Amino acid sequence: MKIPSILENQRAFFATGQTKDIAYRKAALVRFRESIKNHEQDIIDALTADFKKPAFETVATEISVVIKEINLAIKEIWKWQMPKKVKASLLNFPSSAAVHYEPYGTALIIAPWNYPFQLAVGPMIGAIAAGNTVVLKPSELTPNTANLLEIIITEVFDLAYVHIVQGDKEVAQELLKQRWDYIFFTGSVPVGKIVYKAAAAYLTPVTLELGGKSPCVVDETALIQQTARRIVWGKFVNAGQTCIAPDYILVHSSVKDALLKAIAIEITKAYGADPKISQDFARIINEKNFDRLSEMLENATIYKGGQTDKNDLYIAPTVLTDVSVADKVMQDEIFGPILPVLTYDKNEEIASVINAMEKPLSAYVFSRKRSFKNWFNSTFSYGGGAMNDTLIHFINDKLAFGGVGHSGIGSYHGEKSFYTFSHAKSVVKRGTWLDVPVRYAPYKGKLSLLKKFMNWL
Repeated sequence: MKIPSILENQRAFFATGQTKDIAYRKAALVRFRESIKNHEQDIIDALTADFKKPAFETVATEISVVIKEINLAIKEIWKWQMPKKVKASLLNFPSSAAVHYEPYGTALIIAPWNYPFQLAVGPMIGAIAAGNTVVLKPSELTPNTANLLEIIITEVFDLAYVHIVQGDKEVAQELLKQRWDYIFFTGSVPVGKIVYKAAAAYLTPVTLELGGKSPCVVDETALIQQTARRIVWGKFVNAGQTCIAPDYILVHSSVKDALLKAIAIEITKAYGADPKISQDFARIINEKNFDRLSEMLENATIYKGGQTDKNDLYIAPTVLTDVSVADKVMQDEIFGPILPVLTYDKNEEIASVINAMEKPLSAYVFSRKRSFKNWFNSTFSYGGGAMNDTLIHFINDKLAFGGVGHSGIGSYHGEKSFYTFSHAKSVVKRGTWLDVPVRYAPYKGKLSLLKKFMNWL
């Protein structure tokens, strides 16, 4: 079926009003949840086939996250949908006022390859809960997961309600030529700009979940072994192919050597002496990204790791030292298992590095000094982050997740996902038993009365 026909069917289905029925949405989410649970092993197998993602990581970072989101939506959708009363203005007396939430219509969701199940289904949950119809474009770089998504979606939803469109960038370009009511994109900054430009043609509202070079600062008071363990986990889960992974470390020079030694120990603890044979370490998604990452290792000072195997798309967990901001590894988001380590002595040096780049999606600070953590948080703008850990802000559904500046526009997760895919419609209901004539023309003799009234307010 051609894309314009798919969109036409989606609009026709939305026009029936079925998706505005909360019971209908809730029932759809219940069916969706059960289908995902039934296909759990299939999801694990698909991600293993796509890039050897460990089963533990698939359950922890993909399936469990999605099930948690669906459970929350099923439980809270009635409350979220209720109009939110606000204090009425005396200028409108007598009146009442409230914000009503309505679906935008048909939403286009374009998902990435790095978490191909979770980052496709997560936004879908919010769109469905809010009452939209959905067209999903999964990544062509993870074909096994994309095919399974199509199986699940087809068995759960009417295709005019939720439709999956597979294909390469030409298909994505054709999708972006259409007029959507909402576009949700997760991916790189360059492609995000293309999506934003396409949306601008129709003034379509968007959410852009992008990325950037997320800093990880370690000061001289940090608990070194614990810090190393948490950094290694956050950096090398999914082989570093995580948009909120620590992209580089800025460590106080007085604890640099201790931190490097601790990180090396933790890498070995996590993945063994030879991570290539570990069942807990994923692979790079394709040759293009393998070559891009391999170039970053050329002429680099490798402290730990550095081994590669193109036939297996394997790059070992790697730590680089003697890194400068001018090095290739510091020019763009790494998105792989390479961790550059820079040093600082003064806070001004931290600022000079971070402020030289675009605002990151995430930032992390390891310190036991409250004043330092407060300084960092008040000095730098970033999408979200954590103190004395990595990645964990993502899993709290009470925290909206999103970027700022080049790292993204808008946010979602939990309740926020519902409101992201809803138009907030402000409505005032005016009483009829009183109609003060001051506002009506002619205005002669009323100006002084108006000024007194406004000052009184």
